[in-house]
Amino acid sequence: MTENVHIFVDEVELAAELAGDESRVATPDAAEYALWLGDDALILAQQLGAWIAHAPELEEDVALANIALDQLGHARSLLRYAGTADGRSEDDLAYFRDEPEFRCAWLFEQPNGDFAHTIARGLVAAVYQYALYDALRDSTDPVLAAVAGKAVKEVEYHRDHAIQWTLRLAGGTDESRRRMVQAVDDVWPYVDELFRDEPLIDRLDGVAVRPSSLRGPFDEVIGAVFAQAQLEVPTRFTSSAGGRHGRHFSTLGYLLAEMQVLARQHPGATW
Repeated sequence: MTENVHIFVDEVELAAELAGDESRVATPDAAEYALWLGDDALILAQQLGAWIAHAPELEEDVALANIALDQLGHARSLLRYAGTADGRSEDDLAYFRDEPEFRCAWLFEQPNGDFAHTIARGLVAAVYQYALYDALRDSTDPVLAAVAGKAVKEVEYHRDHAIQWTLRLAGGTDESRRRMVQAVDDVWPYVDELFRDEPLIDRLDGVAVRPSSLRGPFDEVIGAVFAQAQLEVPTRFTSSAGGRHGRHFSTLGYLLAEMQVLARQHPGATW
Protein backbone atom coordinates (compact mmCIF):
# COMPACT_ATOMS: atom_id res chain seq x y z
CA MET A 1 0.00 0.00 0.00
CA THR A 2 2.77 2.45 0.90
CA GLU A 3 4.53 1.79 -2.38
CA ASN A 4 1.31 2.45 -4.32
CA VAL A 5 0.77 5.73 -2.49
CA HIS A 6 4.31 6.85 -3.28
CA ILE A 7 3.79 6.04 -6.95
CA PHE A 8 0.57 8.05 -6.90
CA VAL A 9 2.23 11.05 -5.28
CA ASP A 10 5.18 10.97 -7.69
CA GLU A 11 2.88 10.89 -10.73
CA VAL A 12 0.68 13.67 -9.44
CA GLU A 13 3.66 15.87 -8.64
CA LEU A 14 5.18 15.29 -12.07
CA ALA A 15 1.93 16.13 -13.83
CA ALA A 16 1.31 19.14 -11.61
CA GLU A 17 4.85 20.39 -12.18
CA LEU A 18 4.38 20.18 -15.94
CA ALA A 19 0.99 21.87 -15.77
CA GLY A 20 2.45 24.62 -13.61
CA ASP A 21 5.45 25.33 -15.84
CA GLU A 22 5.29 29.07 -16.48
CA SER A 23 6.48 28.52 -20.04
CA ARG A 24 3.32 26.55 -20.71
CA VAL A 25 0.45 29.01 -20.44
CA ALA A 26 -2.98 27.79 -21.44
CA THR A 27 -4.95 29.70 -24.04
CA PRO A 28 -8.38 30.81 -22.83
CA ASP A 29 -10.02 27.97 -24.78
CA ALA A 30 -7.57 25.35 -23.52
CA ALA A 31 -8.10 26.64 -19.99
CA GLU A 32 -11.86 26.28 -20.36
CA TYR A 33 -11.44 22.72 -21.60
CA ALA A 34 -9.11 21.92 -18.70
CA LEU A 35 -11.83 23.20 -16.36
CA TRP A 36 -14.32 20.79 -17.91
CA LEU A 37 -12.13 17.82 -17.12
CA GLY A 38 -10.68 19.15 -13.89
CA ASP A 39 -14.06 19.99 -12.40
CA ASP A 40 -15.41 16.54 -13.31
CA ALA A 41 -12.52 14.95 -11.42
CA LEU A 42 -12.67 17.35 -8.46
CA ILE A 43 -16.37 16.86 -7.81
CA LEU A 44 -16.14 13.08 -8.17
CA ALA A 45 -13.24 13.05 -5.70
CA GLN A 46 -15.30 15.04 -3.20
CA GLN A 47 -18.26 12.69 -3.62
CA LEU A 48 -16.20 9.55 -3.11
CA GLY A 49 -14.50 10.95 -0.03
CA ALA A 50 -17.84 10.75 1.78
CA TRP A 51 -17.69 6.96 1.60
CA ILE A 52 -14.58 6.69 3.77
CA ALA A 53 -15.55 4.72 6.91
CA HIS A 54 -19.06 4.19 5.43
CA ALA A 55 -18.42 1.65 2.66
CA PRO A 56 -19.97 -1.82 2.96
CA GLU A 57 -16.63 -3.46 3.74
CA LEU A 58 -13.21 -2.30 4.92
CA GLU A 59 -11.51 -3.02 1.61
CA GLU A 60 -13.96 -0.69 -0.11
CA ASP A 61 -13.10 2.13 2.28
CA VAL A 62 -9.55 1.84 0.98
CA ALA A 63 -10.51 1.31 -2.67
CA LEU A 64 -12.87 4.27 -2.87
CA ALA A 65 -10.40 6.48 -1.01
CA ASN A 66 -7.69 5.59 -3.52
CA ILE A 67 -9.98 6.32 -6.45
CA ALA A 68 -10.86 9.67 -4.85
CA LEU A 69 -7.15 10.47 -4.45
CA ASP A 70 -6.50 9.60 -8.08
CA GLN A 71 -9.31 11.88 -9.20
CA LEU A 72 -8.03 14.65 -6.95
CA GLY A 73 -4.59 14.29 -8.54
CA HIS A 74 -6.09 14.64 -12.02
CA ALA A 75 -8.06 17.67 -10.85
CA ARG A 76 -4.97 19.35 -9.39
CA SER A 77 -3.01 19.03 -12.62
CA LEU A 78 -5.88 20.21 -14.81
CA LEU A 79 -6.93 23.10 -12.60
CA ARG A 80 -3.36 24.27 -12.20
CA TYR A 81 -3.00 24.33 -15.98
CA ALA A 82 -6.33 26.14 -16.39
CA GLY A 83 -5.17 28.77 -13.92
CA THR A 84 -2.11 29.68 -16.01
CA ALA A 85 -4.46 31.52 -18.38
CA ASP A 86 -5.36 34.18 -15.80
CA GLY A 87 -2.97 33.72 -12.88
CA ARG A 88 -5.24 31.79 -10.55
CA SER A 89 -3.96 28.83 -8.55
CA GLU A 90 -5.53 25.39 -8.30
CA ASP A 91 -6.78 26.36 -4.82
CA ASP A 92 -8.34 29.57 -6.16
CA LEU A 93 -10.24 27.56 -8.74
CA ALA A 94 -11.31 24.84 -6.33
CA TYR A 95 -12.32 26.97 -3.36
CA PHE A 96 -13.12 30.46 -4.56
CA ARG A 97 -15.37 29.96 -7.57
CA ASP A 98 -19.11 30.04 -7.13
CA GLU A 99 -21.45 27.39 -8.46
CA PRO A 100 -22.12 28.97 -11.91
CA GLU A 101 -18.37 29.12 -12.57
CA PHE A 102 -17.93 25.35 -12.35
CA ARG A 103 -17.95 23.32 -15.57
CA CYS A 104 -18.55 19.76 -14.37
CA ALA A 105 -21.10 17.55 -16.09
CA TRP A 106 -24.22 16.58 -14.16
CA LEU A 107 -23.21 12.92 -13.92
CA PHE A 108 -20.44 13.81 -11.47
CA GLU A 109 -22.84 15.92 -9.41
CA GLN A 110 -25.25 13.06 -8.76
CA PRO A 111 -25.46 12.21 -5.06
CA ASN A 112 -23.81 9.05 -3.80
CA GLY A 113 -27.11 7.41 -2.97
CA ASP A 114 -26.69 3.81 -1.87
CA PHE A 115 -23.62 1.78 -2.81
CA ALA A 116 -25.23 0.59 -6.06
CA HIS A 117 -25.82 4.19 -7.15
CA THR A 118 -22.18 5.06 -6.47
CA ILE A 119 -21.06 2.04 -8.52
CA ALA A 120 -23.39 2.89 -11.43
CA ARG A 121 -22.14 6.49 -11.47
CA GLY A 122 -18.57 5.26 -11.14
CA LEU A 123 -18.98 2.81 -14.02
CA VAL A 124 -20.19 5.50 -16.40
CA ALA A 125 -17.53 7.94 -15.21
CA ALA A 126 -14.65 5.49 -15.50
CA VAL A 127 -15.58 4.06 -18.89
CA TYR A 128 -16.01 7.62 -20.22
CA GLN A 129 -12.80 8.93 -18.64
CA TYR A 130 -10.76 5.99 -19.87
CA ALA A 131 -11.84 6.58 -23.46
CA LEU A 132 -11.26 10.31 -23.02
CA TYR A 133 -7.77 10.14 -21.55
CA ASP A 134 -6.73 7.40 -23.93
CA ALA A 135 -7.56 9.69 -26.86
CA LEU A 136 -6.24 12.84 -25.16
CA ARG A 137 -2.73 11.35 -25.05
CA ASP A 138 -2.50 12.37 -28.72
CA SER A 139 -3.35 16.02 -27.99
CA THR A 140 -1.13 18.64 -29.59
CA ASP A 141 -1.16 20.39 -26.19
CA PRO A 142 1.81 18.85 -24.33
CA VAL A 143 0.35 19.50 -20.88
CA LEU A 144 -3.00 17.90 -21.60
CA ALA A 145 -1.25 14.98 -23.30
CA ALA A 146 1.04 14.48 -20.28
CA VAL A 147 -1.79 14.62 -17.76
CA ALA A 148 -3.83 12.18 -19.85
CA GLY A 149 -0.90 9.80 -20.17
CA LYS A 150 -0.72 9.45 -16.40
CA ALA A 151 -4.45 9.60 -15.71
CA VAL A 152 -5.38 6.81 -18.12
CA LYS A 153 -3.33 4.28 -16.13
CA GLU A 154 -5.23 5.08 -12.95
CA VAL A 155 -8.66 5.28 -14.58
CA GLU A 156 -8.12 1.79 -16.00
CA TYR A 157 -8.20 0.54 -12.40
CA HIS A 158 -11.30 2.64 -11.65
CA ARG A 159 -13.02 1.07 -14.64
CA ASP A 160 -12.13 -2.46 -13.58
CA HIS A 161 -13.29 -1.78 -10.02
CA ALA A 162 -16.69 -0.50 -11.21
CA ILE A 163 -17.14 -3.36 -13.67
CA GLN A 164 -16.43 -6.01 -11.05
CA TRP A 165 -18.88 -4.45 -8.60
CA THR A 166 -21.54 -4.08 -11.29
CA LEU A 167 -21.28 -7.78 -12.05
CA ARG A 168 -21.22 -8.66 -8.36
CA LEU A 169 -24.30 -6.63 -7.49
CA ALA A 170 -26.27 -7.57 -10.59
CA GLY A 171 -25.49 -11.24 -10.06
CA GLY A 172 -25.91 -11.31 -6.29
CA THR A 173 -29.08 -11.42 -4.24
CA ASP A 174 -32.49 -10.33 -5.47
CA GLU A 175 -32.09 -7.16 -3.41
CA SER A 176 -28.62 -6.29 -4.72
CA ARG A 177 -29.83 -6.83 -8.29
CA ARG A 178 -32.91 -4.67 -7.72
CA ARG A 179 -30.74 -1.87 -6.39
CA MET A 180 -28.28 -2.14 -9.27
CA VAL A 181 -31.05 -2.02 -11.86
CA GLN A 182 -32.58 1.00 -10.15
CA ALA A 183 -29.21 2.73 -9.91
CA VAL A 184 -28.47 2.30 -13.62
CA ASP A 185 -31.94 3.60 -14.45
CA ASP A 186 -31.43 6.66 -12.25
CA VAL A 187 -27.95 7.50 -13.56
CA TRP A 188 -28.56 6.99 -17.26
CA PRO A 189 -30.31 10.29 -18.09
CA TYR A 190 -27.01 12.08 -17.35
CA VAL A 191 -24.89 10.01 -19.75
CA ASP A 192 -25.75 11.93 -22.91
CA GLU A 193 -24.23 15.22 -21.69
CA LEU A 194 -20.77 13.64 -21.64
CA PHE A 195 -20.83 13.17 -25.41
CA ARG A 196 -22.27 16.48 -26.57
CA ASP A 197 -20.08 18.46 -28.94
CA GLU A 198 -19.82 22.12 -27.99
CA PRO A 199 -18.49 25.08 -30.03
CA LEU A 200 -15.42 25.09 -27.77
CA ILE A 201 -14.35 21.75 -29.25
CA ASP A 202 -14.39 23.20 -32.77
CA ARG A 203 -11.96 25.89 -31.63
CA LEU A 204 -9.62 23.28 -30.12
CA ASP A 205 -9.09 21.04 -33.12
CA GLY A 206 -6.17 18.75 -32.35
CA VAL A 207 -6.07 19.89 -28.72
CA ALA A 208 -9.33 18.57 -27.28
CA VAL A 209 -11.06 15.25 -27.86
CA ARG A 210 -14.39 15.50 -29.66
CA PRO A 211 -16.91 14.13 -27.13
CA SER A 212 -19.13 12.48 -29.75
CA SER A 213 -16.15 10.40 -30.92
CA LEU A 214 -16.06 8.70 -27.52
CA ARG A 215 -19.62 7.38 -27.63
CA GLY A 216 -18.72 4.35 -29.74
CA PRO A 217 -15.95 3.07 -27.42
CA PHE A 218 -18.15 3.84 -24.40
CA ASP A 219 -21.14 1.94 -25.76
CA GLU A 220 -18.95 -1.02 -26.70
CA VAL A 221 -17.60 -1.46 -23.17
CA ILE A 222 -20.93 -0.78 -21.47
CA GLY A 223 -22.68 -3.17 -23.85
CA ALA A 224 -20.26 -5.98 -23.00
CA VAL A 225 -20.56 -5.37 -19.24
CA PHE A 226 -24.34 -5.15 -19.32
CA ALA A 227 -24.60 -8.30 -21.43
CA GLN A 228 -22.53 -10.21 -18.88
CA ALA A 229 -24.53 -8.73 -16.00
CA GLN A 230 -27.82 -9.32 -17.81
CA LEU A 231 -28.75 -5.67 -17.51
CA GLU A 232 -30.60 -3.61 -20.09
CA VAL A 233 -29.43 -0.20 -21.23
CA PRO A 234 -32.17 2.23 -20.13
CA THR A 235 -34.12 4.11 -22.78
CA ARG A 236 -35.46 6.83 -20.51
CA PHE A 237 -35.51 10.53 -21.27
CA THR A 238 -32.30 12.48 -21.70
CA SER A 239 -31.55 15.20 -19.15
CA SER A 240 -31.31 18.82 -20.26
CA ALA A 241 -28.10 19.08 -18.22
CA GLY A 242 -25.97 22.15 -18.82
CA GLY A 243 -22.99 21.74 -16.54
CA ARG A 244 -20.48 22.81 -19.20
CA HIS A 245 -22.28 26.17 -19.27
CA GLY A 246 -22.56 26.65 -15.50
CA ARG A 247 -26.11 25.31 -15.10
CA HIS A 248 -25.94 22.64 -12.44
CA PHE A 249 -27.83 19.91 -10.66
CA SER A 250 -29.48 20.94 -7.40
CA THR A 251 -26.97 19.09 -5.21
CA LEU A 252 -23.81 20.87 -6.38
CA GLY A 253 -24.32 23.98 -4.27
CA TYR A 254 -24.50 21.95 -1.06
CA LEU A 255 -21.41 19.96 -2.03
CA LEU A 256 -19.43 23.12 -2.76
CA ALA A 257 -20.53 24.72 0.51
CA GLU A 258 -19.07 21.79 2.43
CA MET A 259 -15.93 21.58 0.30
CA GLN A 260 -15.15 25.30 0.36
CA VAL A 261 -16.17 26.37 3.86
CA LEU A 262 -12.77 26.07 5.55
CA ALA A 263 -10.84 27.88 2.80
CA ARG A 264 -13.39 30.68 2.69
CA GLN A 265 -13.50 31.13 6.45
CA HIS A 266 -9.71 31.27 6.67
CA PRO A 267 -8.50 32.65 3.31
CA GLY A 268 -4.77 32.54 2.86
CA ALA A 269 -4.21 30.26 5.86
CA THR A 270 -1.21 27.95 5.82
CA TRP A 271 -0.68 24.76 7.78
